Amino acid sequence: MLRSLLLVLIAGLTIAGCAATARNAIPPRLADTAEVIGLERRPIRFWGDTPPKALAEATREMDHQRRIAAKTDPRLSLTARQSILVISGGGSDGAFGAGLLNGWTTTGTRPEFLVVTGVSTGALIAPFAFLGPQYDKVLKEFYTLYETKDILRPTVLAGLFGGSSVASSEPLAGLIAKYMTRTVMKRIAAEHARGRRLLVGTTNLDAERPVIWNIGQIATAGTDRSLRLIRQVLLASASIPGVFPPVMIDVHVGGKKRQEMHVDGGTTENAILLPVQTDLKKINKKGRRPAPEIYVIVNSHLDPQYQSVKPSTLDIASRSISTLIKQKTLGDILKLYDFAKRNGLRYRLAMIPASYQKRPKEAFDRAYMTALFEAGQKLGQQGYKWATEPPVR
Repeated sequence: MLRSLLLVLIAGLTIAGCAATARNAIPPRLADTAEVIGLERRPIRFWGDTPPKALAEATREMDHQRRIAAKTDPRLSLTARQSILVISGGGSDGAFGAGLLNGWTTTGTRPEFLVVTGVSTGALIAPFAFLGPQYDKVLKEFYTLYETKDILRPTVLAGLFGGSSVASSEPLAGLIAKYMTRTVMKRIAAEHARGRRLLVGTTNLDAERPVIWNIGQIATAGTDRSLRLIRQVLLASASIPGVFPPVMIDVHVGGKKRQEMHVDGGTTENAILLPVQTDLKKINKKGRRPAPEIYVIVNSHLDPQYQSVKPSTLDIASRSISTLIKQKTLGDILKLYDFAKRNGLRYRLAMIPASYQKRPKEAFDRAYMTALFEAGQKLGQQGYKWATEPPVR
C-alpha cells in the first residue's frame, strides 16, 4: 500500500509549485485556548501528550453515569474488571482488526468495552467496535467491499500548483458519512451516558502535537454541527499528510474565528489511550475499582519482514518509510505497555502474524483486504491467543 501512495505523492512533489492556500491560523500563544465553534465550553478534547487537568473529574463523571445506568441495566457491573480496547493505525491492514473483532464475537467472550480508542484506520473501526457486535457487519463491509477508487481520487495537478495534497479524500469522506449517520451518533451518545467513552486521535499539525477527541461527548450535543465534527475528526485521523488534504477545523480564539489543521493521528501517536505520564493510581486512591485490562489490536506486522529491495529511488524510499512507520508503531506499543504496567493494567496484544505474507497490489486492494479480514476473523473464531507483552527483539 505504501509504495502506491508514495508514487502518487512523489509525482506531485517533484514539480510542485511554491504557492499555498492562505489560512487563518492560530497564534502559537493561543493554541491552548481554542474552542471548536458550536461546542464551546464542552470537554470534547485534550492534548494527547499532557495529562488532562480534569481527568479526576471526568473519571468521577463516568462512575456517576455507570451507577445510574446500573439501576436499570442488570448487565452493568460496578465491581467487575472492565476492558479497554485500543485500535492502531495501519491503512488497509485495518481489515485485520475488523476481522478479528468479527471472529471474537462468535466465541461469546467479547466484552463490552468501557473505553474504545482508535487512530487512523483504527479511528474508522472504533465507533462500530464501541457500539458492539450488532455493527460487525458494518466493519466487514468497510474492509471487504471497497478498493482504492472508493477511498481516494488522484488530484496530482492540484498538488503541482500548491495544493495541500495529491489526492482527494472526498470518496473516503463519503464513506464515513454513509456509515457515521445521525442514528449512529445518537447511539454513541446513549453509550456515553452509560459511562462509556469513545476516543479518537488526530494530529494538530501546527502544534506538532497529538489531540484526543471525546467522540461521545461531541455526540451528546446531538446537532448537525456535532455530527459534522465527528465526521471531520474521523476523516482527519485517517488523512495521510501530503496524500490526503488536511482537515481544517473551525475554532474560536480570542473572540475571532480561526482554523486548526488536523492530519492522520498516526503522525504523532499510532495507538492512544492517555498520555504516558498519567498516574491512574492517584485517581483510584482507595482502590475501589479493579484495574482494567487493555486489549491492543495492532493493524500491522511488528516483527521484521525480510524483503530484497530493488536499488531504485522509489523502492528504497518506500521500504525506508515503511520501516520507519513500523518502528514508530512498535515504540508506541511499548509506551502503552509501560503505561499499563505502571498503572497495574492487564495487557493483551494482537497483531498480524508473521506467517501472513500476502501483499497488496495497490493502496487499497479489495482482494488483499478481504483475505486479511478473513484471516483475522479465523483467528478470532479460534480464540485468539493474546500476547501479554510486546515482541522483544
